[in-house]
Amino acid sequence: MSDRKRERDRDRRRKPAWRSGLSEAGSLGAVTAGGAFRRRRHRKVEGRVDPHVGVDFKAIYDDDMATVTADDGVSLAVRTVTTGAPGDDGRRKWGRTATPELTVVFVHGFTLRMASWHFQRFALAERWADRHIKMVFYDQRGHGASDPASAESSTMDQLGDDLAAVIRTMAPTGPVVLVGHSMGGMSIMSLARRHSRLFSHSGRIAGVALVSTAARGITEAGLGEGLNNPIVDALRLSVRYVPRAVQAGRGITRRAVEPVLVAASFGHDFYSPSAGHAVESMIQNTSIATMVNFLHVLESHDEATALPVIAQVPTVVACGDEDRLTPLPNSLNMYGRLGRDSRMIIAEGCGHMLPMEEPDLVTDAIDDLVSRSRLALGRPVMPWRRAGG
Repeated sequence: MSDRKRERDRDRRRKPAWRSGLSEAGSLGAVTAGGAFRRRRHRKVEGRVDPHVGVDFKAIYDDDMATVTADDGVSLAVRTVTTGAPGDDGRRKWGRTATPELTVVFVHGFTLRMASWHFQRFALAERWADRHIKMVFYDQRGHGASDPASAESSTMDQLGDDLAAVIRTMAPTGPVVLVGHSMGGMSIMSLARRHSRLFSHSGRIAGVALVSTAARGITEAGLGEGLNNPIVDALRLSVRYVPRAVQAGRGITRRAVEPVLVAASFGHDFYSPSAGHAVESMIQNTSIATMVNFLHVLESHDEATALPVIAQVPTVVACGDEDRLTPLPNSLNMYGRLGRDSRMIIAEGCGHMLPMEEPDLVTDAIDDLVSRSRLALGRPVMPWRRAGG
């Protein structure tokens, strides 16, 4: 047998990079004590009926509108929904009569927009109809209806500061639960690193949900490796120095990046042309500059030091075992560092767009997190303090 033939046979047998470690990670998830569990998807495939046909994925933009100005002057588009009535019913744990008992802030992912939380927005509004809870959705800079982001401001630090501005403006009082998907989860980690006091015993963060995300750069493992190529590197430089040239070459950019993002969105047996089209439309309507500028952020970010900060409050980590952009081992690693008051959900057969592929699972996880939410515990009493009375 020739050397070339042996090499071809070896390549055929080789697992794709994003599969590496999944079997081991699955075993770890099955035996981890406490809050780790798998959710198997039971989906009818005969007839291939689209379960989301007729859904208006832009309906979230009919909600109450607001604008948050970031510290560098960029305007962030915000929509809010407040459930229940403001009257005190005697069951409220936090807050004043005139303010929500708590606020839940949703942070979307790379090349997406607040509409990616469509199912959670409407399902949770029904579930919390008898509670006074405020939901805040916003488009990250450069995405959706928010202002464009310059290359210099397209950083993870800035995304964390943007989230801090949203909290200050839209939730000035009361406890806050944060829910982030993909790059949105990374934004929350950036917030924790740069504004750690918000997560302390004197802070206001009462819970964190990390959905299909990673604490380190996505090109280190998974299909995200496909984003690490010379074409993207060249386009990144072009965005900074010759933006018009990038717009002229938008076809090249789309061919280089979009197939990776679309392929990673759903599991292999998911069927919903409506949801698929909605995700593809969000990606296609994200500017080339935003797409290219944030690629470097996703490749190189490292928010691992934020995990001990987040661990001070209740958390939930959710990921699909077919997520090829932020593969399951990333989520298992985060879960293992978030302490006892954390829960892990593994969605079998699901890809990266978990909020849209398995919306009830994500909705249940958020609802459960809100029920468990609490501010960080107070500082422990040291022995010498006891002795001193």
